Amino acid sequence: MSDTTLRFTFCEDISALSARQWDGLAPDQPPFTRHGFLSALEHSNSVGPGTGWDPEHVLIWQDDTLIGCLPLYRKSHSYGEYVFDFAWANAYHHYQRDYYPKWVIAIPFTPVTCAKLRCTDCALDELLASLLPWLQQRAGERGISSIHWLFAPDAIRQQLEHHQWSVRHSVQFIWQHQGYRDMDDYLSRMTARRRKSIRKERQRVSDQGVQVSRLVGDDIRAEDWAFFYQCYRTTYRQRSGHDGYLTAAFFQQLADTMPDALMLVIARRDNMPVAAALYLFDDHLLCGRYWGAVEDIDALHFECCYYQGIEFCLERNIHTFNPGTQGEHKILRGFAPTLCYSGHWIADPAFSHAIGQANAAERQELQHYAEQAATLLPFKQDG
Repeated sequence: MSDTTLRFTFCEDISALSARQWDGLAPDQPPFTRHGFLSALEHSNSVGPGTGWDPEHVLIWQDDTLIGCLPLYRKSHSYGEYVFDFAWANAYHHYQRDYYPKWVIAIPFTPVTCAKLRCTDCALDELLASLLPWLQQRAGERGISSIHWLFAPDAIRQQLEHHQWSVRHSVQFIWQHQGYRDMDDYLSRMTARRRKSIRKERQRVSDQGVQVSRLVGDDIRAEDWAFFYQCYRTTYRQRSGHDGYLTAAFFQQLADTMPDALMLVIARRDNMPVAAALYLFDDHLLCGRYWGAVEDIDALHFECCYYQGIEFCLERNIHTFNPGTQGEHKILRGFAPTLCYSGHWIADPAFSHAIGQANAAERQELQHYAEQAATLLPFKQDG
């Protein structure tokens, strides 16, 4: 790659590339980075004009051959990112400066660590040595205040630090498959107290007359999708007073274009659905994304969003289960505190310095928090 000059262009509609072109650039990537997921966001109007998420994806060329792509969005707000920078925006406003528009390298509404950068036969250090300065120059030309690479894997984090981006830490709670044979084997690794507590929690669900099942791919019927979307909207109304970021058309397009990556948990009582949780998965990663219920049933959230996911991973030998952001209650169910990374380039030198100092202080606090939280994991200590 070093013998050939790379060229970068913007792409404002992912339909300019076919699914084969986009996905073929790096086949072994999580479902969120697939053409089908990003296309569903754009074509369902979940992102695009009027949403504050305007696609400006980067295409990477070597001579006339497309060798890479990077999802990039021009943002006019900071919602749906899960790396909270509202304090930074307020500081800009206080000094009568414009924080928006900004760029985010991210999967909208998806706080999952993944590369996002898809590239064929690329040396990461060489590629970013060309890509990052190009992005920074284009940002200056387009009036972009800052660039934010959200939920970056460790290899990307190291390169961003090398190029003087400020790295920010956050903590998620992640489950890892440690060679468990089944659910009983998993629970046997825990202390007796926690094992008993989890079994009682699961029993409470069935004692309330609730049956829980998992549906995968084409087994998810139209009426299941309709009920799930009702649950999704109900959850957002209760939490934030709006119907959610994603439209019904988004989920329908997912069902049409990438059913192999979808798993839906449905809970029923008296043969009527009462709750649902949607997961996306591949051979390596399971992600719990959206949950909702039409009845308040004790312990049902834990069953649908955690235990069903763990059982699914055990059945399919999936290594990592990301159940979503926040929630210290996950620790006692075996989800370990895990550091996540985001990189930030701030055009204004004064703000860049201040934000860098704040990120450094925050990193120390979060590293200490993660270490302390790990002591609460329910597993028996060796020896």
